[in-house]
Amino acid sequence: MRSRQRMFAAVMRLLLKCLRLGRRRRFKLVRQVEQLWHYGHLCLRSLLYNSFTNGDVVLDSLFEPVYWLVDHVTRWFGVVFVALVIGLTSSIVAIVYICLLPLILQTYTPAWICWHLAYGHWNLIMIVFHYYMAITTSPGHPPQAKNDLTGVSICRKCIAPKPARTHHCSICNRCVLKMDHHCPWLNNCVGHYNHRYFFSFCLFMTMGCIYCSISGWEMFRDAYAAIERMKLLEKERLQVAANQTYYQTPPPTFSFRQRAFHKSVVYLWVLCSSVALALGALTLWHAALITRGETSIERHINRKERQRLQKKGKVFRNPYSYGSWDNWKVFLGVDVPRHWLTRVLLPSPHLPHGTGLSWDLPPCVTEQRAPLLAI
Repeated sequence: MRSRQRMFAAVMRLLLKCLRLGRRRRFKLVRQVEQLWHYGHLCLRSLLYNSFTNGDVVLDSLFEPVYWLVDHVTRWFGVVFVALVIGLTSSIVAIVYICLLPLILQTYTPAWICWHLAYGHWNLIMIVFHYYMAITTSPGHPPQAKNDLTGVSICRKCIAPKPARTHHCSICNRCVLKMDHHCPWLNNCVGHYNHRYFFSFCLFMTMGCIYCSISGWEMFRDAYAAIERMKLLEKERLQVAANQTYYQTPPPTFSFRQRAFHKSVVYLWVLCSSVALALGALTLWHAALITRGETSIERHINRKERQRLQKKGKVFRNPYSYGSWDNWKVFLGVDVPRHWLTRVLLPSPHLPHGTGLSWDLPPCVTEQRAPLLAI
């Protein structure tokens, strides 16, 4: 009996010893896996650590392939966009000359004819001039000789000093003076030397589209009604052709010239109205920026700076803003009153104030600029 108890106790001790050994081995394996995990995590953080890294940097890094694709597509398709602008504008002008102008000369009074001819041709000249100057004028770049260049920061892409209001364009792969944005419809950057041409083109193109939409509203309604009659008569003609007898006469058909005329009028009105809405909104947006003395890029920078200083109880004031009226005078290059006619209402290739490298007080500004920070 005692021998059996001793044997049972020995077996139980052996079993408990095996269980303890298994637990120790299992716990040891878990500890090894945890140590490897912490070691790998520490190595990864040490390789990728940056004190400036935050969520925005990570998001930008993830979207970098998308940015690269957009930049290259915009660069290669810029010529296509320019050709599209020229083609659509030329088609509208051709429709006006071929279809609408003879009708205007036949039905309008001499006074209205003179007004339409004068305004229409003036608006067309301003559109063509400013678009040509916007796509052919360089926006301005910092000089290659960097010895005498005063820079407020260093461009991370060019590894060169950047003057104030200068930014790097990833599509052109160059720094641009007073950069506003890269416009694919111009296949060019909008910067210091062609910003006025870009805005003037947007303004006069919007005015031209509004003019065509308002002037052609009645013609559009008549043309649209005529097209609906065409469809109805075409359906009746097919029905008559299917059940034709000797005593039935098919309805009259419209000629090719009539169809082309009505469809051209509808195309003109729809295109001009759409462009007037889209381009008009863009023009108003840039007009608001010009009024505040900002560019599209500077608006985002100034907004962040304004929020940062607001937390400190300070007020941010744009150092490049001279007041609403003076901002427009500086932007348009109006130094004397006659310049409103010769430089704004007529085509003018005059240069903007300054070189884009430094921003001294323009002579047309009547008030001193506000300080950068105010408490």
